[in-house]
Amino acid sequence: MAVKIRLKRMGAKRDPFYRIVVSDARTPRDGRFIEELGYYDPLTDPATISVDEAKVQAWMGRGARMTETVRSLFKKSGVLQRLRTNAVERG
Repeated sequence: MAVKIRLKRMGAKRDPFYRIVVSDARTPRDGRFIEELGYYDPLTDPATISVDEAKVQAWMGRGARMTETVRSLFKKSGVLQRLRTNAVERG
């Protein structure tokens, strides 16, 4: 089963809000998901990104892949750098 960390769109029309979720790659974008890892609100200034890094690390260890959009969000917020630092420290 291919598992991805990706965005699930929430909110009203022209008022987007995204949840960062783990889901099967075959499910629809806004469909069922396995676990919620955080959220992304692009309408605040600056954009708000909240992530449970321990859960992300656990899912990455189980083989989950990030989409390019999630990777760029994590890179902007510094989460990706902290995840890499933790991985280097562990082994």
